[in-house]
Amino acid sequence: MAIHTYTSVWSDLAQVEFAQGFIEAGPYRTRYLRSGDSTKPPLILLHGVTGHAEAYVRNLRSHGEHFSVWAIDLIGHGYSAKPNFPLEIPNYVDHVIAFMQAIGVERASFSGESLGGWVTAALALAHPEKVDRIVLNTMGGTMANPAVMHRLYELSMAAAEDPSWERVKARLEWLMADPSMVTDDLIKTRQAIFQQPDWKMACEMNMALQKMDVRLRNMLTDDDLRAIQAPAMVLWTTKDPSGPVDEGRRIAGLLPNGRLVVMDNCGHWPQYEDPETFNRHQIDFLLERD
Repeated sequence: MAIHTYTSVWSDLAQVEFAQGFIEAGPYRTRYLRSGDSTKPPLILLHGVTGHAEAYVRNLRSHGEHFSVWAIDLIGHGYSAKPNFPLEIPNYVDHVIAFMQAIGVERASFSGESLGGWVTAALALAHPEKVDRIVLNTMGGTMANPAVMHRLYELSMAAAEDPSWERVKARLEWLMADPSMVTDDLIKTRQAIFQQPDWKMACEMNMALQKMDVRLRNMLTDDDLRAIQAPAMVLWTTKDPSGPVDEGRRIAGLLPNGRLVVMDNCGHWPQYEDPETFNRHQIDFLLERD
């Protein structure tokens, strides 16, 4: 196992010119991290289920040099509003559209990890006029593996019911190819979110997509993928716990303007595990002109 020097969210952000804030996106108070300025093309970063904007702390600096970057906490997540009803993909899409309206952005590029990739693809399908280019990072929404769904539900709800150090650590380790990437600071960052009084309810609501009947009615079909016209980079990893590289290859092959990039020795958070490689691939793709 590799030995990593101590890192923290603050050490990742210490030399980054960024802002943290809240904005009303429709009815939902929404937390964001932002880098770059409004003269640059907008880019919105969307995390995975039970995640939060800190998933992108190692990407804000490099991306902020080229884009007006917004990493948000989706509804039911992080420090954003937590509605008391099961959250399905159209709810998340509506939230992102409301967020765009709140910040005065008509069209943006998107990069989404896991659930965020699912939301990104669904948004590109439903609102093509809002989308420039998309990155689908170990995306959800095309597979329904009962074993993976059960494990994710089990780990997430255990940490929601008892946000102890070990349970939060176990949930984070599921994301990583190398568990030593889960630092004390990252555990504490997520533990503070999981210790919010309304988190157990919120977690049950954002776990709705791990229930088979709910998942099936929200899944992206092959025809859905064929209908997405936006230039798309499908980024997969060799050690992703949610599915094999072949699934990423299949998705990229169905997208009319899709391509596949594979990152080695990463799990479900490649943007955090190997930010140098991730940043290079993503920025190069997003800066391409048609």
